Amino acid sequence: MTNHGYLPHNGSATIQDFITGTIKAFGMGLDLATFLAVYGAVFDGDLLSYSIGGQVSTLLSGLLGEPQGLSGSHNNGNKLPQVSQFIALYELGQDNGDSTDLDVLTRHRVQRFNVSISQNPYYFSAPFSGLIINSAAYTFVYRFMANKTAENPQGILNGETLKLFYAVSGDYPDFTITPGHERFPDNWYKRNPLDYYTIPYLAADALAMQLQHPQFLSVGGNTGKVNSFVGLDPATLRDGVFNAQNLLEGNNAFCFGLVAALQMAPDILSGLFSDITVALGLLFSAVGNATEGLSCPQLKSIDKGQFSQFPGYTGLKPDAEYRA
Repeated sequence: MTNHGYLPHNGSATIQDFITGTIKAFGMGLDLATFLAVYGAVFDGDLLSYSIGGQVSTLLSGLLGEPQGLSGSHNNGNKLPQVSQFIALYELGQDNGDSTDLDVLTRHRVQRFNVSISQNPYYFSAPFSGLIINSAAYTFVYRFMANKTAENPQGILNGETLKLFYAVSGDYPDFTITPGHERFPDNWYKRNPLDYYTIPYLAADALAMQLQHPQFLSVGGNTGKVNSFVGLDPATLRDGVFNAQNLLEGNNAFCFGLVAALQMAPDILSGLFSDITVALGLLFSAVGNATEGLSCPQLKSIDKGQFSQFPGYTGLKPDAEYRA
């Protein structure tokens, strides 16, 4: 988006810049664009703006500390694309007739889920990141990058298009990734304005993945050793409003992820702001708008103490010495 002028070329943009840019560039729905832009400004910026890279000084930096940008929000080791992971996804697409669709991305997600548990002793899946953000990370690849045509309105995402979006050059399997050179392919078309990708659309895509693979609903993590995953029943986190059975009903899984994010936010925000009142207000408003029309059950509090057994959770706090 920055390379094509949809965001400022220094990579730092306001909430409105991100909303306008994602709508114009990819056909993201206004509701989803607004939620993500506000969420980014709260957790990665100065409440008004944030950077897609690292630190960027703003008018509020002295009052709020130095916003870390999206690079700071993703845990260490996740800042740069991994050639091996791109190859794994590319291979699945080639096996599917040179088409990286949602089925391919779902299979790739299963692979990454299993690798995380078997190789990362600090793997942790929180309600919001696991049930919503992780789902979005995979669905966005197809829903936004696929080239839309009259014959294929949902779009086709072939290997060459995928390579351009991720700045990948070379022939399989000798790929090279050159960060900063990501671009839209020539003759590429975004989503139709009558079919922008909204929050209900994302919730439906996430549920489809979760119905195929219920492990995507897992909240919990490894306990300091590989293959030590412990899952938590949402019912034990608070009052049985959500449980392992009803998460697959309607929008419950999506709702649980959103409202749990609100309950966990004060712990994280307290390490970012001396006074979290404004940040929490923005976040509550954003989640309220995001859940409008989803008929979400009310979750007034959550037992966060159960997360203390996961070193990947304790490492999420901004003042922690180790980030999982």
